[in-house]
Amino acid sequence: MKVFSLREAEAVFPLVRVITAQAYDELAPVLDAMRASVENRAALTRYEGDYEAIVQRWINKMERLGVVVSGLWLIDFDTGDGYVCWRYPEAALSFYHGHDQGFGQRRPLLDILREHPPGWATAGEAGE
Repeated sequence: MKVFSLREAEAVFPLVRVITAQAYDELAPVLDAMRASVENRAALTRYEGDYEAIVQRWINKMERLGVVVSGLWLIDFDTGDGYVCWRYPEAALSFYHGHDQGFGQRRPLLDILREHPPGWATAGEAGE
């Protein structure tokens, strides 16, 4: 996985958001079909395969971009000391949590930046 500065994460974010929105939209009719097929095991199995394929393609694309997939439509940009966290359909990169914390412990990114601006938030590139 890649270590991101805030600037790098913000540069990649629009692509992450577009790819995720496309996968989410592609998955919606599959979920509807799965719900309608609960009684039909053969159809449900086919839709489960479609579901898995869509999600796996999304995961593969996110990993190629260097982000950490933490759940369905939930990704983290590793900053070296924690993660800038995003969950679809949030409009911006607005949350942060430490490496030893999870989604439930994320805090507003602006609070982190106000308290003590970390190097990754002010650097042009990670490690600067």
